[in-house]
Amino acid sequence: MKPEAAFARMLDEGDRVLDRLDACVARHPDKTFIFYGEDEKSLSFSDFKARTDALAAGLAALGVGPDDRVSVLTRNSLVAALSMFAIWRAGAVYAPVNFNYKGRLLSYQLSDTAPKALIVDVNLAEAVDQVLADIDVPHFVVHQPAPGEHDELGAALPAGLAAHGVHDLEALMASAGPVPVVERHYHDVANIVYTSGTTGPSKGVVQSFRWMNQYNFLPRAFNDADDVLYCDLPLYHVGGAFSQFVRAVWHGNTVGLWDRLSPSRFWQRIEQCGATVCVLLDVMVPWLMSAPERPDDRANTLNKVHMQPLPSSNRTVAKRFGFDFVTAGFGQTETGAGFLVLIDQFGDQAGTPPELYAGLSKSGIRAAAQELGALVIDGDKDIPKGLMGRPSPLLEANIVDQNDDACDPGQVGQLVFRPRFPSMIIQEYFNKPEKTLEAFRNLWFHTGDACFRDDQGRFFFVDRMGGYLRVRGENVSSYEVEDLVNLHDKVQVTAAIPIPAAEGEEEDIGIFVQAVEGATLQTDTVRDHCVDVMPRYMVPVHIRIIEEMPLTPTGKIEKYKLRQALLDELKRTQRA
Repeated sequence: MKPEAAFARMLDEGDRVLDRLDACVARHPDKTFIFYGEDEKSLSFSDFKARTDALAAGLAALGVGPDDRVSVLTRNSLVAALSMFAIWRAGAVYAPVNFNYKGRLLSYQLSDTAPKALIVDVNLAEAVDQVLADIDVPHFVVHQPAPGEHDELGAALPAGLAAHGVHDLEALMASAGPVPVVERHYHDVANIVYTSGTTGPSKGVVQSFRWMNQYNFLPRAFNDADDVLYCDLPLYHVGGAFSQFVRAVWHGNTVGLWDRLSPSRFWQRIEQCGATVCVLLDVMVPWLMSAPERPDDRANTLNKVHMQPLPSSNRTVAKRFGFDFVTAGFGQTETGAGFLVLIDQFGDQAGTPPELYAGLSKSGIRAAAQELGALVIDGDKDIPKGLMGRPSPLLEANIVDQNDDACDPGQVGQLVFRPRFPSMIIQEYFNKPEKTLEAFRNLWFHTGDACFRDDQGRFFFVDRMGGYLRVRGENVSSYEVEDLVNLHDKVQVTAAIPIPAAEGEEEDIGIFVQAVEGATLQTDTVRDHCVDVMPRYMVPVHIRIIEEMPLTPTGKIEKYKLRQALLDELKRTQRA
């Protein structure tokens, strides 16, 4: 598909999520939009709109208006989903916060965002209370779970936050005030989503309404209104918030929504909501495959599964569970969906049992791929490692060297993008003009990922170029790990490195720590400190105390030497 035709089709399908929700309400108001599995609640499209409109009115009554930021810190995905659309309806900007954050990570993001209001679970209020002195938030809106709800844990509002004065979320959702009427354009800011920094603190990625349209354009081409999307990814990430949840308003899909993944209850959930589409991130694949095989493994409704990254075992997984199609590609908080490859695992044979199959027919999916010009691969064929597919027709992609000259086929360089049309990718890094200019140098957006292309125009992922790691579905900044470890008064310097994880294709964190001169430092002391100041997923698996860091002549830590030493040590341990 030529870029101009793709762009015209994208606009015809609708450029703003609010308009798409309104169209769903007009077309089928009583259809289930969200099945919230944690409490087995169902909300129709009209129910959802009524609640989010009321919350928008409540936020407006607090003074939230166009382009104000509203931060959301919640484990409850239904609360996040309702807040998201209410914030947009009020003309404000959705700024989600990782619910694992506390201490310095939390205070930094809230200070950087400077929200007009913060929506927060009472169960997470203690973390906010501990950083109250470091932040300036005019309004706190607290989610108090009702008795019997899954997140009703008996938590009390901390004294400091209570003294500040808070608003009850349910009360705001019952607001009878006028629903704000705010004209929003495709180029207006919809979200600020934070992504890990490599040489500094996390950066807020400023996204327009059209960014969400572009991000969903390729994946939704393989859906129709009969698909049910399964989402257990957190809604502070673009994958959960915009690909697996917001995508639903383009076709009017039902979404099966849970707060977090559960390997032991995964198939029960798929059956509960009748999901036809899901995302399996790295470690989820070996978890599912580790369960004993059953004769009825294929007796499920999933027929389109996105695997990120694409594991070499994708064919084995698809054959076992009957996934008719597997997709992979490249998704990024800054650039959206830049690539896509469709793997046809069964051809004309049935993967999903015919009586359980829903959504576009197999021939319809193949036709959609052909129209888009997407790369389609026979599942029986060998799939090269790191395959991302061909670029989206909406974006121009290239591989460049350190001078931004184009690399030859087969030559590894940095993946860069250019939008072919306005407001397709990141607008800027919030409050970081220098970082924005650096990322957009020479009129290309630099992703920080090492990739190559072959002579057939297929692109392949090799590795990350920057100092961040992929841990349990999270991008973890080595800078932030080191910064938090260095808070300990006996730590002189820290080096964080990636080590292949015991399961899956992601990474574990290893750290080498040098104590201040004259101090004695124990591994357990460092580990206890990490548990106190970090989210659980960020706590290093491997901790080593060393007398002195290996340095280059210019004083930089030679992390590659540390990594190799730890890999050699772990290999010796495994052999023993």
